[in-house]
Amino acid sequence: MLRSFVVLLAGLLLLGVGSSSAGVYRDTESFEVNRQRLLSYLLSQQLTQNHYRDQGLDDQFSAAAFELYMQQLDSQKRFLLQEDVETLRIYEQQIDDEVLSGYLQFPVVSAALHRQRIDEAEIIINEIMVDEFDLRRDESLETDPEKVDYCKNRPQLVDRWRKTLKYQVLNRYLELLEEQDGVVSKTATMPKDYRVDAKLLFAAKGKVLKSLEQLLLRLRQITQREYVDRYFDAVCRAFDPHTNYLAPAEEEEFEISMKGSLEGIGATLQQDDGFIKVVSIVPGSPAFRQGQLEAEDIVLKVAEGSAEPIDIVDARLRDAVRLIRGKKGTEVRLTVRKPAGMQQVIPIVRDVVQIQESFVRSTLLKGPSDREGRFGYIRIPTFYRDFFDNDKDSMPRNCTDDVQAALEKLGDSKIDGLIIDLRNNGGGALTDAVQIAGLFIQQGPVVQIRDSSGRIAVLDDKDPGVAFDGPLIVLVNRFSASASEILAAALQDYRRALIVGDHATHGKGTVQTVLNLDRALPPESMDQYRPLGAMKLTLQKFYRVSGGSTQVQGVEPDLLLPDPLPFVQSGERYSDYALPWDTIAPVSYTPWQSSSFDIDALRTSSQKRLATSSRFQVLTELRKRNQERGGITERSLGLADLWKELSEVKNVQHVDAAAKPDKQGQEDPIVDDWLTRIEKDLFVGEAMQILADLKGSQPVAKKMTRAAEVAR
Repeated sequence: MLRSFVVLLAGLLLLGVGSSSAGVYRDTESFEVNRQRLLSYLLSQQLTQNHYRDQGLDDQFSAAAFELYMQQLDSQKRFLLQEDVETLRIYEQQIDDEVLSGYLQFPVVSAALHRQRIDEAEIIINEIMVDEFDLRRDESLETDPEKVDYCKNRPQLVDRWRKTLKYQVLNRYLELLEEQDGVVSKTATMPKDYRVDAKLLFAAKGKVLKSLEQLLLRLRQITQREYVDRYFDAVCRAFDPHTNYLAPAEEEEFEISMKGSLEGIGATLQQDDGFIKVVSIVPGSPAFRQGQLEAEDIVLKVAEGSAEPIDIVDARLRDAVRLIRGKKGTEVRLTVRKPAGMQQVIPIVRDVVQIQESFVRSTLLKGPSDREGRFGYIRIPTFYRDFFDNDKDSMPRNCTDDVQAALEKLGDSKIDGLIIDLRNNGGGALTDAVQIAGLFIQQGPVVQIRDSSGRIAVLDDKDPGVAFDGPLIVLVNRFSASASEILAAALQDYRRALIVGDHATHGKGTVQTVLNLDRALPPESMDQYRPLGAMKLTLQKFYRVSGGSTQVQGVEPDLLLPDPLPFVQSGERYSDYALPWDTIAPVSYTPWQSSSFDIDALRTSSQKRLATSSRFQVLTELRKRNQERGGITERSLGLADLWKELSEVKNVQHVDAAAKPDKQGQEDPIVDDWLTRIEKDLFVGEAMQILADLKGSQPVAKKMTRAAEVAR
């Protein structure tokens, strides 16, 4: 696909885009214009020729891209006025022409207007914060930007900022009051004779103002190139919500999320008052092994080896991180200020840093009584696989191998059933979804893939062996998406597992590929424009073996548990320009022969437990309160009302342990914290109860035929 780009780019080369050296163009307006033309061409070619949706660049597309760009330009509608939006609306039907020609005006004009309104907002904020808020005034603030229009004039904008600031200050005041003596949580309603603590209110205003100063600083630091990059992303998302332009920094973050590791030093950083502060050190990382960098250190300068240090005071966090990260084996020297005040230069040799939270974790669960038995629990946070490792002699870490290793470990404990937790798993590598499904079924089709021309491919599990053949539950929620839905749907269609959750899954039934745009450039002649970033492009849709799509509809749980967030509109059906749901013909497959569970009986048993469970009664009350408040986005600005809201939040009843993870020999505080969370997880506890119901209806797992294949 990308190879054809090289030929197509010849036209651009003849026009002179690639004819000048980096030394001439690197810091000039001409360079940026040519880079925009180049990206316009590359992205438009992919969108019109290879995207699943057969759509051209026309006025309808232009209007969609315009709305998407405006949504992210001022998402809260606190900067731009209605007249600004109308001024920019002249570009609503011109984005297609801009992209096809490569000459972009909309992101340039909108950026200038946005910067102007940011400067004006700072004046408004300072004027408001100098005055006292009228705490006796009965008023409210609409917190959902979709329910309000852009302000018609400056007085309206000032009033919107006044209400926003009052809301933030009063909430911060109550938080400080709670931290001081816990009075808010101890008292359900504000005492009628309560008098506001003037010093605490002043402190609250100071903290809110500081937070806003940092926000305005970040907004001012947005470069013109970044406005253009956001424009290109809006252009891509006008085709579907999962087609994106990834600027170079975002491409790097995407790669890290896919492989679960990065090359750097292993320090968690945050921006604090214009400084870059170390929050924590990753255990086992280069910084951990070196031993001198510590939490609370302030990083003042960064040097690449023996090169001249670069001052990063007042730098953006993303820019500081970019300087600190680097290739494995290279040295970075950090000039830090210790909490005691002394400065120190710390040399650290970069290495691969594993992000443990993104990897598979497993544990043995024991119920509170012998009836429940012993169950395995495997958490899959994402379907990770390092597609970016060019070392042919090594086997990069991947999700399938880690699940196999977890099954091998759990198999030694003679478990009575297994829980696979896919909640909040947004997807990842299709390969791993298929291979992991194959660990639990005998050979057969797992998923169907259809491209834009209508051609259908079937991805199969070709190995007749299984790694686990006992009772199986898959936990899902509305944030389980893509590859998670492939795995859950396959196991549901085969009747291999019960799907348990509080809501249908996300409904992302599309397949993307990531195109490195640098590879589209002819060698050397256009090197000065690298890096260009990448494009995530929707090429296919996937379908269940039963023929249905998970697109928009998702996977419906077999057993539905109480949804604590019934008002949340999250999922593909709420995404702009999502591809529609449809079906294709089913393929031949053989359901799991050992399945004998009666879903109706299991559902009845589960519902009876939920109705009498004190733990779930707490969740039911929380659900009721959330549902009552969820649709109400207009918030009172009365101190008494805000006091009551915070008191309710602080007094949510704690839930007793629902499961007992095996913590024997556990010394890692991070893992111990994870096990504690599982222990209090109501859904894991109910999944164990359902497995106990299944215990007599299916043979207990005996076979671990694939576990021996794990080479770890």
